[in-house]
Amino acid sequence: MSALLLGDEAPDFEADSTDGPIRFHEAIEGAWAVLFSHPKDFTPVCTTELGMTAKLKDKFAARGVKVFGVSVDPIEDHHAWVGDIADTQGVALNFPLIADPDRKVATAYGMIHPNANDTLTVRSLFVIGPDKKIKLKIEYPASTGRNFDEVIRVIDSLQLTSAHKVATPANWVSGEDVIIVPAVSDEEAKEKFPEGWKTLKPYLRVVPQPK
Repeated sequence: MSALLLGDEAPDFEADSTDGPIRFHEAIEGAWAVLFSHPKDFTPVCTTELGMTAKLKDKFAARGVKVFGVSVDPIEDHHAWVGDIADTQGVALNFPLIADPDRKVATAYGMIHPNANDTLTVRSLFVIGPDKKIKLKIEYPASTGRNFDEVIRVIDSLQLTSAHKVATPANWVSGEDVIIVPAVSDEEAKEKFPEGWKTLKPYLRVVPQPK
């Protein structure tokens, strides 16, 4: 299968998980979702990532985001790994960790990268919108842990820009000024942003973040 692109529908699948059987589209129905992969169980970097994700449960929940991990090892290994995560990270896993021993999920999402390793999954992360379309895709090397502050920052941007005709500038974090998209005319902008904006260039109009 060719690589998934932004805007493609996230493939549906059925699989076992630490929370029981999952049908993905049914599980995420109407919600934002994060799906992120791990090359195998009992790997050091991924152990820290799963712990960090569990610690961020309230932040994901506040944004209406459901989180799913996936690894190619069988469910029995997953359950054993959960104990290690709690022991070393000080938090219990509180989201489903999907078992993918037949690599159906990894193949559907293009997580196998033969130039890196033809058996282990690439460490991919997908943000999926309520329309089940892929909004973000990030791939990490095995040696580098994910920055979950960045994942949450991008989710904030995606949710804001999907609701308003704005874009977010470099290094933006929630609460800072945003940019009115060029497709919005000044006349339309007066209706949408009656308190006004700052015009730096005709194509670069800065406005406080809409609430």
